[in-house]
Amino acid sequence: MSRAAAKTGSEPATLVAIEQLFPENERVLTDLLQYSFLPWGTKILVGMLRPKFILNWMSGAADKIAPGLWGGLLCRKRYIDEKLNENMGKFEQAVNLGAGLDTHLYRLPGIEKIQAWELDQPENIELKRRTVTKALGKQPENIKLVPIDFDTQNLGDVLRAAGYSVERPTFFIWEAVTQYLTEAGVHATFDFLAQAESGSLITFTYATKKFLDGEDIPDWPDGYKRFVKTGVWLFGMEPEDWPGFLAEYGWKVIKDVGYPEMAEKYLKPAGRRLNADTNVERMIFAVKE
Repeated sequence: MSRAAAKTGSEPATLVAIEQLFPENERVLTDLLQYSFLPWGTKILVGMLRPKFILNWMSGAADKIAPGLWGGLLCRKRYIDEKLNENMGKFEQAVNLGAGLDTHLYRLPGIEKIQAWELDQPENIELKRRTVTKALGKQPENIKLVPIDFDTQNLGDVLRAAGYSVERPTFFIWEAVTQYLTEAGVHATFDFLAQAESGSLITFTYATKKFLDGEDIPDWPDGYKRFVKTGVWLFGMEPEDWPGFLAEYGWKVIKDVGYPEMAEKYLKPAGRRLNADTNVERMIFAVKE
């Protein structure tokens, strides 16, 4: 995975922390832990946004810079939370691939009973270890932080060495990672996922091929320049191609959802000025057959 990907995890964490400044009935996502994961300098900046008129102004400004991306980020995290909650009891393990500063496995009711692994590049794992220890006093015993060089190490070998079992149903989280991989890297990951126990589940995001090919970039030209033209985002696929692709590895699509659809479910009821009208990224929920 591109080393540039290691530098992008702080932006989602900051946006999630800012979300907690809104009243509970207006929040798209409640994640009170995320703020404590931020460095002090970022905490100060987030605190300066507390006045409501500044929050609303910033939301509007963000949508002008990257239409739908802020709202989409909150929606995709809310979606993952819901799938974890809805299926609690159906899986015995959880694996977060490219975990960054995500808090899914640290704050949901019942998740503390699940053996879990978080994998990321060594510098991200060390950052996660420091921030979790500082915020919670210690790393939760049920969650193992596993450093991996995705470019050179075998995912299955690394996970098995850390105690993971392919014989137990697992919930896999693969959020905002696939676009940073080469096509060969995506196939290699699914070579591993093909060994998962029947009934295992996965939620993962993906960028559309049309965006990476430059055919559909009107929503986010700056993002195209920042991520695609510079070679940071490498892989994309169209929705109609995923069912066949996943079937080759024994997985079946349950839902392929776009951000506008998630916005109807999460943003609209909250009455927020944010939107998620972007076709840059989508999310898949799938089951191992």
